[in-house]
Amino acid sequence: MPNVVLHKNGEVYQGQVKDNSNLVVLAGIRQFPFPNLRYQCGMGKCAKCASRVLAGGEHLPPPNWKEKKLLAGRLDEGYRLICQLWITHDLELFQDVTPIPPAGAQTPCT
Repeated sequence: MPNVVLHKNGEVYQGQVKDNSNLVVLAGIRQFPFPNLRYQCGMGKCAKCASRVLAGGEHLPPPNWKEKKLLAGRLDEGYRLICQLWITHDLELFQDVTPIPPAGAQTPCT
């Protein structure tokens, strides 16, 4: 069973998940990483679940078209859409306090 570590808001959350699990699906049914994982649509449309992979990324599949579209250059920084990943190995993630905007999204003027 893969061990998952999630860093968020200065806290560290850790738990084991069944092999081939999706963290957003698990959080949606109130299993680890609920309530600590931020997510929204679960379909790769909003980027709310975007997280930076700190360790274990070598075991993940290459980014799919949804990740390429929403994350663009952030992929080079190690970000992935957690809703698009099925976990088969240990994984360590960092989720920013504020969700990153999807690539191409307009930012408000200040």
